[in-house]
Amino acid sequence: MGFFGLFSKEKKETLDKGLQKTKESVFGKLARAVAGKSKVDDEVLDKLEEVLITSDVGVETTLKIIERIEQRVAQDKYMNTSELNNILRSEISALLFETNTNDVDDFEAPLKSKPYVIMVVGVNGVGKTTTIGKIAYQFKKAGKKVYLGAADTFRAAAIEQLQIWGERVGVPVIKQQMGSDPASVAFDTLSSAVTNNADVVIIDTAGRLHNKIGLMNELSKIKNVMKKVSPDAPQEVLLVLDGSTGQNAFEQAKQFTKATEVTAMAVTKLDGTAKGGVVIGISDQFRIPVKYIGLGEGIEDLQIFRKDEFVKSLFGSEK
Repeated sequence: MGFFGLFSKEKKETLDKGLQKTKESVFGKLARAVAGKSKVDDEVLDKLEEVLITSDVGVETTLKIIERIEQRVAQDKYMNTSELNNILRSEISALLFETNTNDVDDFEAPLKSKPYVIMVVGVNGVGKTTTIGKIAYQFKKAGKKVYLGAADTFRAAAIEQLQIWGERVGVPVIKQQMGSDPASVAFDTLSSAVTNNADVVIIDTAGRLHNKIGLMNELSKIKNVMKKVSPDAPQEVLLVLDGSTGQNAFEQAKQFTKATEVTAMAVTKLDGTAKGGVVIGISDQFRIPVKYIGLGEGIEDLQIFRKDEFVKSLFGSEK
């Protein structure tokens, strides 16, 4: 067992490496925006706005950041461009702290209930099943007893992929045949978990979005059936988004938050993209905490999102 909240050197290196492309892109654009300028004026702010929008922070969040910086410039009367990084860092930190106020420090931390049920939603291809496997691995590594439920019965490949992850991690997977009722799978999973005194239950769900009403009804049915076994289930509805898709991730978040009550988000594939700014925008716009970030393909390359470490990695420590 480790120390709660300990951010190891290895985790920091993984985070820094995972955000490297975003960092290089943002700072490259920022350096060009302030080249030859001695103070933060309207022209610099216009260029900064462009930098943030093209870094997939999102228009609304970008305008909010620019407005805050304008207020600081007006208050300080004169602000040189060398201070801009520190200002950006502090304003983005403030935005993230507004939404992500209840960070879980560690997979070893005590759970709010037993079993703690996580229903995972998201479109196919975003890394949903892989994220489930990595979360299961981290919980098991922390000494928790984990059960997985293959309630994405729409695709045989989804059931098989979850089974492979279950075998890899060494946790049981409850499944039925392709085409079975997803709610029935969730009911069986939770029933088995309760009988066997499991700590964590993670339920995979179908990722199709072609019929929003159908998806909404399906997710509601899964929730209601699980409540028959455990009245408080699910304790968490986790939306998985692919960070490399940038603005498309915003659209997916919009659709899924309409279809069900999302309580937390995981943003995957940040290591292969310069679009890491999407974490800032999504967190701000949807007012839903980002709980996990995916930083690589390795089984250990999923971290609990720590807003302070994220900002430090992206912008460096304040000077």
